[in-house]
Amino acid sequence: MTAVEILYRYTTPPTEPAISALASVRSVYGIRSLKLNSATRTLRIEFDSTRLNAATVASLIRATGLEFTEVLAAVFTQAPVA
Repeated sequence: MTAVEILYRYTTPPTEPAISALASVRSVYGIRSLKLNSATRTLRIEFDSTRLNAATVASLIRATGLEFTEVLAAVFTQAPVA
């Protein structure tokens, strides 16, 4: 498994419906975590790149109604082989 962590900057604070929709994105197979930081207006998403790709994740986020302006960082980490 290769975990990817992407940091998005959003424009306006998420609405209550957008937060509820983000909670449902968390249940998508391959999404590992979602973290909103209202102070920096960022959303950090960790996902399994063997299940999803960055374009699919961006599409899932846009579908919630949360608008983001830029991707600030993407980090790839390889899980240790047992």
